[in-house]
Amino acid sequence: MSVAFDTLKFVEKLEAGGFTHEQAKAAAEAFAEATSQELATEADLRELELRMTVKLGGLTVGATGVIIAAVRYFTGGH
Repeated sequence: MSVAFDTLKFVEKLEAGGFTHEQAKAAAEAFAEATSQELATEADLRELELRMTVKLGGLTVGATGVIIAAVRYFTGGH
């Protein structure tokens, strides 16, 4: 999910703070590029946590089954 960024307002605020137009424009472009990369939202992180929990649960059940089968096989139990 991209973050909305108003470069014009950013440039205007930098110019009001004493930046030249060229400096403000360069800073705005650099900031826009940095914020345009994919960032994880809270919802993304919650979804990832849920998927990881489900996968870990599946792995735990699978590993338990393998251990029980191995114990029964090697001890001759039914």
